[in-house]
Amino acid sequence: MPSREEVINFGAGPAGLPTQVIEDAAQALVNFQSTGIGLSEHSHRSALATNIINEAKADLASYLDIPDDYEVLFMHGGGSGQFAASVYNFAGAWVARKQKELGDSVPELKSALKDLKMDYIVTGGWSQKAAAEAERLFGPEHVNIVADSRKANDGKFGTIPDESTWTLSKDAAMVYYCDNETVDGVEFPAFPKSLEPGPDGPIVVADMSSNILSRTIPIKNFSAIFFGAQKNLGLTGVTVVVIKKSFLPPVTSQPSAALMRELGLPIPPRVFEYETIAKNNSLYNTLSIFDVYIAGQVLKRLIQQSPKVQGQQAVAEKKAQIIYGALEAHPETYKIVPDEAVRSRMNICFRIEGGDSAEAAFIKEAGALGMTGLRGHRSVGGMRASNYNSITVEGAEKLSKLINEFASRRATAA
Repeated sequence: MPSREEVINFGAGPAGLPTQVIEDAAQALVNFQSTGIGLSEHSHRSALATNIINEAKADLASYLDIPDDYEVLFMHGGGSGQFAASVYNFAGAWVARKQKELGDSVPELKSALKDLKMDYIVTGGWSQKAAAEAERLFGPEHVNIVADSRKANDGKFGTIPDESTWTLSKDAAMVYYCDNETVDGVEFPAFPKSLEPGPDGPIVVADMSSNILSRTIPIKNFSAIFFGAQKNLGLTGVTVVVIKKSFLPPVTSQPSAALMRELGLPIPPRVFEYETIAKNNSLYNTLSIFDVYIAGQVLKRLIQQSPKVQGQQAVAEKKAQIIYGALEAHPETYKIVPDEAVRSRMNICFRIEGGDSAEAAFIKEAGALGMTGLRGHRSVGGMRASNYNSITVEGAEKLSKLINEFASRRATAA
C-alpha cells in the first residue's frame, strides 16, 4: 500500500490537501484543542465555531486583498448551488432597483420585466450548465448568451470568442462567466476588457471554483465571485461567496416574496439568500465548521509560504510551463486541446496519438509511477492533468519526465 508521499494526485477534484493539514485535522476530529470532543461535535453556535469562521474570513481577505466593502460568506451547495443562488439574488437586486425607480406599481414593474436579462459567456461545460440553470429557473426569455465558443470552434469548446463579438445586454441583472473550465481546459487569461467597471456596471459574477488561490484577482471588478472549496481550498462541503456589500442590507434588500410572486418570478430558498447568510455570519443553518477549519488551515499554510497570492501564482505558472513544455516538445505524440491563448494553468487537457489504447497505456505507466487522476472528464475523454496548488513542482517534473519518455519510446517503436 503506497504512502501519501508516494502518490501524486492529478485528479480534477476533490483535490489533494497538504498532509500536515490532514494529520492535524484528524486529531481535531477526535479531540479538538483538548476539549474532549471532536470539532464536528462542537456546536456551530459556539464561540469556538465563530472564531474559526472569522479567522478563515480574515485570512482569505488578507491573502487575496479583498477590500473592506466586500463580505465573505460560507454556504452549502457547491458551485452548482451557486448557479441558482446567483440568479435568484441578482435578479432580486435588479427588481429592487426597478422598484426604487418605478415605485410599488405592480403593472409598471411587470412591464419592466421584459428588460430583465442575465448574461452568460459560455466557454465550457460549467458555464453551459450555469446558463441552463438560469433558463430553467427564470425562462429563456430572461437569459442572454453573450457568446458561445462552440459557434466559432466547430461545435467544440476550447477557445474564448473575441470580445468584439460579444452581445452584452444593457442593464443586465448580472454577467456570468466561469474563470476556469475544468472539463475543457480553458481559462480566461485576464479580466475581460469589455466587463471593466463603469458608472453603471456591469454587474459581474464569476465562478472561480478551480483556480481560486492560484493568481491575483481584481476583486473590485466583480460584484461577486464564488468557489467550491474542493480544488485549492479544502474539502467538499463548503462553498465560498465573496460579494460586494452594496448588494446586501442596509444598502440593498431583496424584494418581498409577495412582490416576486405577483411578478411571476421565483424567490430563493433561505439557505441560498445572500442577505440571510450575511446577516447570520454564515450560521443561518448548521454549517460544517470542520470544513471551514480545513479551509482555514490551508490558508494559514499558504500565508506562511507567501503572505499574498502572488507567490502561489508564480509557482502555478512554473508548473504549468513544465507540463505544457513537455507536451509541446512532442507534437507528433500529443495534441493540447484548447487554443494556446486560453490554456488553463489548472487543468491541462490533451490527447495522445493512437487514441484510447495509447491513452490507456499512458495511464497505466503513470499509475505504476504513483501518478493518478489523469483520465479526462467522462464527457470529453482524453487526458487531463489537474495542476492545483497541492501539486508540487517536483510532481509536475515527474509528469513531464513521463510525457517525454513515453513519446520517445513510441517514436523508437515506430
